[in-house]
Amino acid sequence: MPLKAELQPSNAIDHVHTGILQTPFHSRTSALNINQAWANWNGYASALSFHDEHIEYFATRNTTAVFDVSPMRKYRFTGADAEAMLNRMVTRDVSKQKVDTVAYNVWCTDAGRVIDDGTLFRLADDDFMLCCADPCLDWFLLAAVGFNDVSISDISDDIASLALQGPTSCALLKALGFDGIDNCKPFQIVRFPFGSGELMISRTGYTGDLGYELWVDPADAVALWDALFSTGELYGIQPMGEDSLDMARLEAGFIAPDVEFHGALGTVNRHHDHSPFELGLSWIVNFKKGHFTGREALLKQKESGEHRHLLRLDIEGNKPAEHSILYAGENCEKEIGYVTSAMWSPVVKANIAYGLVEAKYVKGPIWAEIYHQKELRWVRKVARCTVVNRPFWAPDRAKATPPPDC
Repeated sequence: MPLKAELQPSNAIDHVHTGILQTPFHSRTSALNINQAWANWNGYASALSFHDEHIEYFATRNTTAVFDVSPMRKYRFTGADAEAMLNRMVTRDVSKQKVDTVAYNVWCTDAGRVIDDGTLFRLADDDFMLCCADPCLDWFLLAAVGFNDVSISDISDDIASLALQGPTSCALLKALGFDGIDNCKPFQIVRFPFGSGELMISRTGYTGDLGYELWVDPADAVALWDALFSTGELYGIQPMGEDSLDMARLEAGFIAPDVEFHGALGTVNRHHDHSPFELGLSWIVNFKKGHFTGREALLKQKESGEHRHLLRLDIEGNKPAEHSILYAGENCEKEIGYVTSAMWSPVVKANIAYGLVEAKYVKGPIWAEIYHQKELRWVRKVARCTVVNRPFWAPDRAKATPPPDC
């Protein structure tokens, strides 16, 4: 008797159009996604763009844009040893972090190579949430060996989350009745009743502009989306995808995994991983707090100064230096690094990039070899690069409390 083919479940998803899994907001994002352009982020359908990435990008700079960050991995650390365990794992001093605040962090191997970066939420004295782009549970469990009173759980699917970014984002939240949200300071957490439970709002984001991240029970996700877009029509609300977010984060001076750096546990070739110092993250490496994973190796690297540097570059001309090789010398005789991200910035009105450069060439001059098309013919251009020591985009409203109702 021939075997009977198994039927697909009624809720099966066509992976060509919508990815493998649906986030709690998918019924709304898919309806708005004219392009039906999706990426696979941790097994979930994540919109690349909805209509035009430039329109979505300008919403982050002029009105309000919404990005579904639900596919981000979220982990809960609880117990009397949670603080000590995390303090041993990450490079910042967790003991100094106050309750209801968020801190950017990285964690490294014993060799001082970055495994991943993320945001650490301190919800109580013995309760933390750590959010990162890629799965890290195995490393967290390994890092907890020797700590008796710490529980680690993957809560990624238990929380739906949206990034609400742009100059009218605070005004929109106030219009929704979240009284006092304008007093929320950068990297602070506040809570409001919503739906069947609670809405947690953190003044955080990945655009460098005024913005918030909203954390809610998946059962209340659609209601939250509908409330935002119903009231948000008066505030220029737009959904945004990964392409526009990537533009905004580069202007803001934020690094991206698998773009600026490769996680140390996933690299194949030697020296293709990175240290915090190479990525410009020396400001979050605290050698005063005592031992943490990678401390000895990082201290040696700091003392030697012999490490690559990820530089913010302002490049002459208007042709983005995507995938460019960087050189030293007027005649470009020495290859010294490469561009990781590049774009023409609409708000900065500059040709900007991130470039990873060998230490001894940091002070320049640095040149980028750019290839671009002119009437279908490829043209080679060598452009001078100027090192920029601050984010390309950092408006005052991003830090102002209360922020203006732009």
